[in-house]
Amino acid sequence: MRIALRLMLGFFLVLGLALFVVLRVFLGEVEPGTRLAMEDSLVDAAYAYAQLAEPDMKAGVIASGGFAQAMVAYRKAKPGAVLWGFRKDQVDTRITITDAQGRVVFDTSGVAVGQDHSRWNDVFKTLRGEYGARSSVEDPQDPNSTVMHVAAPIRDGERIIGVLTVSRPNQLLDPYIERSRQRILLWSWGLLGVSLLMGLLFSWWMASSLSRLRSYANAVAEGERAELPRMGQLSGHTEFHDLAQAVERMRLKLEDKAYVESYVHTLTHELKSPLAAIRGASELLQEPMAEADQRRFAGHIQRQTERLQHLIDKLLGLADVEQMRRLTVHDPVDLGALTQELVQAAEARLRLKGLTARLDVGADVVVSGDRFLMQQALQNLLDNAIEFSPNGGELVVTVGLDAAGGFVVWSVLDQGPGVPDYAIHRIFERFYSLPRGDHQDKSSGLGLCLVKEVAELHGGTVSVHNAEAADGCVASVHWPLGT
Repeated sequence: MRIALRLMLGFFLVLGLALFVVLRVFLGEVEPGTRLAMEDSLVDAAYAYAQLAEPDMKAGVIASGGFAQAMVAYRKAKPGAVLWGFRKDQVDTRITITDAQGRVVFDTSGVAVGQDHSRWNDVFKTLRGEYGARSSVEDPQDPNSTVMHVAAPIRDGERIIGVLTVSRPNQLLDPYIERSRQRILLWSWGLLGVSLLMGLLFSWWMASSLSRLRSYANAVAEGERAELPRMGQLSGHTEFHDLAQAVERMRLKLEDKAYVESYVHTLTHELKSPLAAIRGASELLQEPMAEADQRRFAGHIQRQTERLQHLIDKLLGLADVEQMRRLTVHDPVDLGALTQELVQAAEARLRLKGLTARLDVGADVVVSGDRFLMQQALQNLLDNAIEFSPNGGELVVTVGLDAAGGFVVWSVLDQGPGVPDYAIHRIFERFYSLPRGDHQDKSSGLGLCLVKEVAELHGGTVSVHNAEAADGCVASVHWPLGT
């Protein structure tokens, strides 16, 4: 399972669990909280009405006095209020008054007058001097017809002479409770959506950062020219940025160590042959010999010295290119003009072998890159073609766009023996070379390696294969137009 999916699932589980718990507690507290608020308001109302009813209760005219008349008129009021979008056009509060024995002596609805309420908690507890309240079903056939009753004592001095009860149906609160629940759910779903979006973005950021680091590490492991990914554009210098820098420092140290070890090993191996030849010739020169032999051995030492110098120069040039992670120069380079310069510079060598060079340069052959490096690479390919060509042969140098139009293809065709099958997959290896004709010494084996490095540095490719229609070999480099 990918880490992005793991992060997302983990985030979703934690968020979902937290939201579930909060919603469960919140929604569970909406109804009790609303009913407690209503009970609190009924307590205040009951004690206020009890104070107003006290004079008529003492005078024995509670059923017909001024309080009773006011309450009957109060029940007929039309508030016309709009509460949270719900219209209220009537008064739903009911007031009942019982005497000291718990018998109803006044009821704003006129239904319970004369009934015995002494056993109801609101009346029973209030007559005993305690807080009296109850919530009971009004209609036994309807379990939702509960009514909240809150009572207050009517006193004559310290003596309780009656109980006033204020009651309201609980169903009146249902629209407000449901509205609160819907709003809570709506905001919760909105919060969940925003949180999930943030979780997606966070997971994407984490996964993309790790993916870029992984791709970079894999590319380095494959020996590719990988550029250190930029980390922290969205959030500044984070741990990912520090990790990327640490990986880069580790890569450089390991790569430098391996690079030095490889070069020391290969260079030591390649230097053995010319050094042995120089040592042997110098030892022979210390002995008496004919002047002609002296000149021959001295010339041999000179040739081996030149070979060593050529090898060292090639190694230094290749090392510079291999250590470059990316191009620092992006100049327009006309490959057609560059090719003509190279062919003109090689004119003397071409004449020595009786070779002719035919150029086929197309239009729009300008690319972007490092002209010096490109010149070195193409010079190596041209030198190889000249060295492997038979005397009196022909070279064909072609420069033009490929069929897809995304690359400029530079190629040189010689009429030499071609590349043996056993060597076709090794010619780009460092220090691997094939014997030249006419008793020539082997080359350094670094030329094609340099060509490959320069081509890849420019985002291109190089290939060498035998010609299909005739003898010879074709070396080609694809230079991208968008480099």
